[in-house]
Amino acid sequence: MRLSVVIPAYNEANRLPSTLVEIVGYLSDHSQWLPAEILVVDDGSTDDTAAVVNRVETADGVTVTCLVHSHNRGKGAAVRTGLAASRGSSILLCDADLATPIEELELLARAFTGGAAIGSRAIDRSRIERPQPRYRDLMGRVFNLAVRTLAVRGIRDSQCGFKLFDGDLGRRIAAVQRIDGFAFDVEILLLVRTWGREVREVPVRWRHVDESRVRAVTHSADMLLDLIRIGCWRVTGRIGREPSDAR
Repeated sequence: MRLSVVIPAYNEANRLPSTLVEIVGYLSDHSQWLPAEILVVDDGSTDDTAAVVNRVETADGVTVTCLVHSHNRGKGAAVRTGLAASRGSSILLCDADLATPIEELELLARAFTGGAAIGSRAIDRSRIERPQPRYRDLMGRVFNLAVRTLAVRGIRDSQCGFKLFDGDLGRRIAAVQRIDGFAFDVEILLLVRTWGREVREVPVRWRHVDESRVRAVTHSADMLLDLIRIGCWRVTGRIGREPSDAR
């Protein structure tokens, strides 16, 4: 398996069909990524997320699988499940709304050096096709400043939902990653850096999609608390150690 695409999903029955059609179509036209698998992790949805995933038409060399949590555990937990179940030599993590077009995978691949290549909205803001509301943009900038201060230096946008990992590294991350909420990205990037791998940040196209699952006040408070927790793990040496074998 050359590529695993991991998509965490919660109540995404409306947006997932078009996203999956786009990804399947793109992969089927780019044989360098085949064979590939798409792993949608239904994080305890109350709508028909799992049903619409199972109805998606696949293509030669591309499989689509839905993994289901019995109850809502958080985006970080869904990502962990997807990473652990993956089989690809590379893993692409992307959001159900496909705010970054799947074609940007090629940019990450060109920058990839065996650790992680992550999409960024902050390096070249001219690539933002539809900006998010100003209050969300400001909150994101403040959060990323806190990320650079407390956890991962030099990363300007830790939260863009488009990241490419070495497959074995991704499965090792799944074995030790602990944050279940939206700050999971920070913990993952800190793990990659702590384990001596390179994280390369790549400017990508991005467009704001309405119906965000992030609730500004509630989730921002949770993310800040998780960020402080991650910062404490870094300072006290309690960040997860790299396992010798994730399987």
